[in-house]
Amino acid sequence: MTKITAAITAVGGYVPDYVLTNDILSTMVDTNDEWIVARTGIKERRILKEPGQGTSYLAIKAAEDLIKKANIDPKDIDLIVMATATPDMMVAATGVFVATAIGATNAFSYDLSAACSSFLYGMSTAARYIESGRYKKVLLIGADKMSSIVDYTDRTTCIIFGDGAGAVLFEPNQEGLGLIDEYLRSDGTGRDHLKMEAGGSLLPPSEATVKNKQHFLFQDGKSVFKFAVTNMADACGKIMERNNLTSDQVKWLVPHQANKRIIDAASGRMDVPDEKVMMNIHHYGNTTSATLPLCLMDYESELRKGDALVFAAFGGGFTWGSIYLKWAYNGN
Repeated sequence: MTKITAAITAVGGYVPDYVLTNDILSTMVDTNDEWIVARTGIKERRILKEPGQGTSYLAIKAAEDLIKKANIDPKDIDLIVMATATPDMMVAATGVFVATAIGATNAFSYDLSAACSSFLYGMSTAARYIESGRYKKVLLIGADKMSSIVDYTDRTTCIIFGDGAGAVLFEPNQEGLGLIDEYLRSDGTGRDHLKMEAGGSLLPPSEATVKNKQHFLFQDGKSVFKFAVTNMADACGKIMERNNLTSDQVKWLVPHQANKRIIDAASGRMDVPDEKVMMNIHHYGNTTSATLPLCLMDYESELRKGDALVFAAFGGGFTWGSIYLKWAYNGN
């Protein structure tokens, strides 16, 4: 019997209309375009301005884009995995609401949270459901409204993050295409270096937590950068070594869009030239769970059946890893 693999068969995405440029940020905090670009590679990011709308709004838009492009019936979707670090609310899973909103009435859904590695971990999760043979269409969505937890008086974080969403559809494949291998890791010693301190069960909301700005994202930039550079590059190296992949065989590196210097370190470790590295950080910034699928959305037309893709991500917790996937269709 031919082995079932989990292949990506469709891609969709969405970013808000409002563009927050470096020049606009320079009127809000002590920074400038040259300083931001030199340290991050970011020139602008998208921000969701619609009142009363959260991460689910972004996710629904991305899912609808995929459904329209792939011409599928939402009722045929078996499962929706919602990768996010900024759910609409606590307790009630955002993915459940998204499934109902897009008409996926035969699907069950849940949220998966692993900071900036959420989508990468979600790829592994979605693949296992497909490989089981029980599920035929699994929709994986990565979406985050990072502007909801960013302090726009803190120049160390507000220059980095943007809002956005991307979605991919996983389906069974019997040609040896799809997710081939994964190397996923985590280390809880990094918990205090990248976090939102208040709002969870450890430190519930209070007047004091709001006054102390503990509901905003905190990042120890130097520690995160050092750990990310080392481990994301290491994960890429290991996935290549384990699968006997050479830099010539890797068609695309699909890296988490956190910082251009981190991406350059990973591609350098793999000896992959710039023209093989998916990069859109200059337009969107770090959209957390959405960076990987937004890369696929932007580069879809350049992808060809059989292309070897190496995905890599790093996130708070710490979480990180790499995935080797063979692309299943010609982009159009």
